[in-house]
Amino acid sequence: MINIRLTLFLWVFFFFSCAGNKPSSVFDENGPLVFPAPPDTARVQYLTSISTSNDIAGKPSFITEYILGDEAEKPVNKPYGVTVTKGKIYICDTMLPGLEIINLVKNTFEYFTPSGLGQLKKPINCCLDENGQIYIADAGRRQVVVFDNLGKYVTSIGGSDQGKPTDVSIYDNKLWVCDVAAHQIVVYSIPDFNEINRFPETTQNRPQYLFSPTNISIRHGKVYVSDTGDARIKIFSTIGEFKGVTGGSGKKHGQFVRPKGIDVDSQGRFYVVDAAFENVQIFDDTGQLLMFFGGHGDSPGYMWLPAGIHLDESNLDYFNKYVYEGFELEYLIFLTNQYGPTKLNVYGFIK
Repeated sequence: MINIRLTLFLWVFFFFSCAGNKPSSVFDENGPLVFPAPPDTARVQYLTSISTSNDIAGKPSFITEYILGDEAEKPVNKPYGVTVTKGKIYICDTMLPGLEIINLVKNTFEYFTPSGLGQLKKPINCCLDENGQIYIADAGRRQVVVFDNLGKYVTSIGGSDQGKPTDVSIYDNKLWVCDVAAHQIVVYSIPDFNEINRFPETTQNRPQYLFSPTNISIRHGKVYVSDTGDARIKIFSTIGEFKGVTGGSGKKHGQFVRPKGIDVDSQGRFYVVDAAFENVQIFDDTGQLLMFFGGHGDSPGYMWLPAGIHLDESNLDYFNKYVYEGFELEYLIFLTNQYGPTKLNVYGFIK
């Protein structure tokens, strides 16, 4: 009887001691960290960060730590791409290699490291379709690896020596693949994954040529491509018509050194991560620079070799508690840091 009671006590203690802690934001006597700094009008507020499973599920009990040791706390290792949908955050971790899947509803943190035909080598970016099917751009496999909504391997796309996917997106019920080796965007039909189109068809002496396309975002009928090799953002229509460029190599505001992650909001403003500047620049729908935020630093809210970015309007309720009094949250900005003290920074676009 004593052993039964002790077992029940330990299990109850185990479950309840693992719950409770959540990501915390940093407010000091000066208030929140906002960009731009006062006296300018704040547009972006740093909300919180997630770097380990403890930031989501809470610190494990001493019993759990004793049993599992270092495995009790699961870290985000070296993240690149991030996407958020239906209350879940999906982080591509090149060092895992696999995904971290954070469930904001259940406060859980899981590793997704498939084996067999679905084994990953260097997952860079991922996206999900409306059915929950996962598409992962794996630069190590040189393929897009597809899984169903239960995490079961479906198929792989590509794999030739001529291709190397670095980003993927779902738009207009098609799969759009950023291919750094082919210097093109390749479009596939869903669900049969037949190639529909690829662009641009051009040579290096033309402004629309993609030297090293690494990231894409598609919205409002436009395809935004982060061309790291040319330090520019190149914009196309969804049928491949060249619409123009933003930026250029340099250290001035509005220029880039190593542009990577890119995303677009509902107003046509597009956000560009620069791994060298370690900041994010925001442009309006005409390509004019509006502001930038971030910068290198050890303090929460700053950046260490940032890579991926994702804008999200549908999961505000999980982060409203971090918004400073007097601000109203319009949408969330998720940003990954490949190094440093915080691996996933969460900001809010505010008014």
